[in-house]
Amino acid sequence: MAPTLFDEKPEHGDLIEIFRRTYQHWAVYIGNGFVIHLAPTSESACGSVNSMMSVLGDKAKVKQEQLWEVVGNDEYHINNLLDEKYKPRNRRDIVKDAQSLLGKEQPFCVFSGNCEHFATELRYGKAESRQVHHAVQVGVGVGLAAMVGVGVLAVAAAIFGGGSKEKKSNQ
Repeated sequence: MAPTLFDEKPEHGDLIEIFRRTYQHWAVYIGNGFVIHLAPTSESACGSVNSMMSVLGDKAKVKQEQLWEVVGNDEYHINNLLDEKYKPRNRRDIVKDAQSLLGKEQPFCVFSGNCEHFATELRYGKAESRQVHHAVQVGVGVGLAAMVGVGVLAVAAAIFGGGSKEKKSNQ
């Protein structure tokens, strides 16, 4: 599958969402075909089998690479996802701040310090991750469903299984 930009031309400071197999990687476009992104130290430029395992690391490095190198064969598009919620910072400031972080190693946490947090903090001054927020909501829903399921099984066991225990204890 060839990379796609959905006929959009990125501008300085735009957020680029890259669709990996099981998650989205985020980068900030800085011009001339380059992006700056936060990548776990064990991750190569383009997503690979190691890419998903790399999110388990606890360190990441700020890198500048050609957009096509980071994208590889994955699809991507411009996604300034929080523009309606927050006013984007000045494009020059976004790029300048991103460049000032180049080469720096930072703590990496999927839940509080991932590539999406990095990119949104540069663009909006607020670190947010919609994919983490969504995963937590889904996890809570699955957890509640599991708790309800266990509760139903417990009630069923009490109603239908209780008699056999009494028979055993009476014999």
